[in-house]
Amino acid sequence: MTVFGYKAAPEQFGPREMLDQVIVAEEAGFESVDVSDHFHPWAEAGQAAFVWTWLGAAAARTSRIGLGPGVTSPILRYHPAVLAQATATLAVLAPGRTWFAVGTGEALNDMAAMGAWPDHEERQDRMAEAIELIRALWTGEKVSWEGEYYETRGARLYTRPANEQIPLYVSSMVPESASFAGQYGDGLFTTGGKQPEVYKEMFEAFDAGARAAGKEPKKLPRLIELNVNYTDDRAGVVALYKKYWAATMIPALFTESIYTPEQAEKNGEPVGAEAIEAKMCLSANAREQAEWVHEYVRMGFTHIFFHSVQEDQQAFLRSYGADVLPLLRKKRK
Repeated sequence: MTVFGYKAAPEQFGPREMLDQVIVAEEAGFESVDVSDHFHPWAEAGQAAFVWTWLGAAAARTSRIGLGPGVTSPILRYHPAVLAQATATLAVLAPGRTWFAVGTGEALNDMAAMGAWPDHEERQDRMAEAIELIRALWTGEKVSWEGEYYETRGARLYTRPANEQIPLYVSSMVPESASFAGQYGDGLFTTGGKQPEVYKEMFEAFDAGARAAGKEPKKLPRLIELNVNYTDDRAGVVALYKKYWAATMIPALFTESIYTPEQAEKNGEPVGAEAIEAKMCLSANAREQAEWVHEYVRMGFTHIFFHSVQEDQQAFLRSYGADVLPLLRKKRK
């Protein structure tokens, strides 16, 4: 059964606003929330709260909604042992509703905070080792690790959920990295805005990686963030997207050493209104919204997180929850 969630956006909103938003999201019927984990935002006008502080606050203020980062890079800015501890603590605060997602990151985070950003091959190797170490620590056993990139000595998590396995999802933005996600992850995490054939290729590679690791691909979740704006204010949405998010539409942001918001903004300058509107569902019609989203359900996505750039997020959550989510739930039965 498809899970319908909310994308919390610390790139655009401060932590107090976001806490109010996630409370409303739960009340409005959203079933899970993913939240970006960045050191820098995509633009100078943006925000960049420390997501693990916020997740703890969100766990304490909610009771049903799932919680996890979308996504965290476990390779430089955090030692994997610290992330193992952070996720275990979150799972104690939010039992049965904590999940974890990882990716190879961006220079905007690791180079900015750590002064280094290795090439993609090394970042992927680091992530593979980090995932193994995190899972070893989640067992509650003492772990003395001597890897290529990380070490621990008698490390043990003394605060952890008693009888809970935390799902660990791996991000893939292109088919070429989806096999890695299938091999190392409990599920695939990606973003919307691509052509259907890209997701088909991504699933094929993900399935192949999962089978090679002895898993059953059909049992593994496939998570996606979708851009939706439930309004007819096209000019307003485009302006907000340009202000906070345009940099994300240029691939160089994820492949090159772009490490400041100023650089990211410059990277996103060529993005125009037509390209922005093509990336999302921008409509005040609930049935149009539901049908657009359902195309991704048909493709095979099991968890869908809705990201809106609208300034009044609480109004978006209440209206989308009241008008669109019921239509989507009718289709999933």
